[in-house]
Amino acid sequence: MSDAAPLARVADGDWYDALTEAFEALRQDARRACHQHATLPPDERGAMAPLLRGLFAAVGEQVFIEAPFHCAYGRNIHLADQVYMNAGCTILDSASVRIGTGTMLGPGVQIYCAEHHPDPNRRRDGIERALPVTLGKDVWICGGVTLLPGVTVGDGAVVGAGSVVNRDVAPGQRVAGVPARPL
Repeated sequence: MSDAAPLARVADGDWYDALTEAFEALRQDARRACHQHATLPPDERGAMAPLLRGLFAAVGEQVFIEAPFHCAYGRNIHLADQVYMNAGCTILDSASVRIGTGTMLGPGVQIYCAEHHPDPNRRRDGIERALPVTLGKDVWICGGVTLLPGVTVGDGAVVGAGSVVNRDVAPGQRVAGVPARPL
């Protein structure tokens, strides 16, 4: 696998060029790992594909990721024990993504750390920044939810199906909607 040095140089919140060869090599590593995971026989997928497990920064016990799954780099993903991700989850982990013990993600959940530059010329040049996303323990993210860069979802919170989370969710809080608001 490629050296992870380019990601180590990306400070959360600083603008950087995501179109370099070094970043592309890291994305290619992630594509290979996600492909291997997607093509495992279903009865073997509980253990996760070796490339996928080796790609992540940390993987706890009893983690289960349904296929298909996609990530940008994988190297910034930290999964605690008993994390479950349903089919079709995507994690664009240009910054740290931490998912706590017992947290469940419904089908089609999208976690985005990258924020492209607002200036179209800079955006065309691949300039973006990355903000971390953190999910506490025992969080339930229902199907079709999008978590935007920089959000934290506190322990025991529930995010309703189809929501777009653009601000932090307090521990134990239930939110839904576009944008997500307390119920």
